[in-house]
Amino acid sequence: MRLIPFIAGRDFDIIKYWITDERTHAFWSGNRIPYPMERESFEKFFAGLSQQWGDTPFIAADDNGRAVGFLSMALDLASGEMMLKFIVVDPQLRGKGIAQQMLALAVKYAFEIADAGAVQLMVFPENVRAMKCYEKAGFSVRRTDRDAFRFGDELWSRCNMILKRNR
Repeated sequence: MRLIPFIAGRDFDIIKYWITDERTHAFWSGNRIPYPMERESFEKFFAGLSQQWGDTPFIAADDNGRAVGFLSMALDLASGEMMLKFIVVDPQLRGKGIAQQMLALAVKYAFEIADAGAVQLMVFPENVRAMKCYEKAGFSVRRTDRDAFRFGDELWSRCNMILKRNR
């Protein structure tokens, strides 16, 4: 597996089908991108993130070059922390270790290329599968904001997880 830059013309029509319902979409994006996803709004959203925070979206490609995952990364120069965002894996491949491989590559990039002191991400604890995945990858809970997000008649907490670099 390798991380390659996301190119909308090549990759959007693949990943837009990975978010199959509104709940999954809310878990993935916090509803910051309209559902169902359209290329124009997706590109505009990520262009804004790039301009404001320096986000760079990536595709995780398998050994045959097939897109199997997606994530975005942004380095906060002030804190020295890399933020991972919008992590998703092809639903047909979930539970097969793809997310672990993708996270390992992102962490390696953060520590070895970007020289980050830590990698962080946000997750809704109600997304139990994602929480377990991140814990398995070595992330631990730094803080949890209770009832921070409304989805329908539910209130979800928002959890910040971190993996610190061992120097």
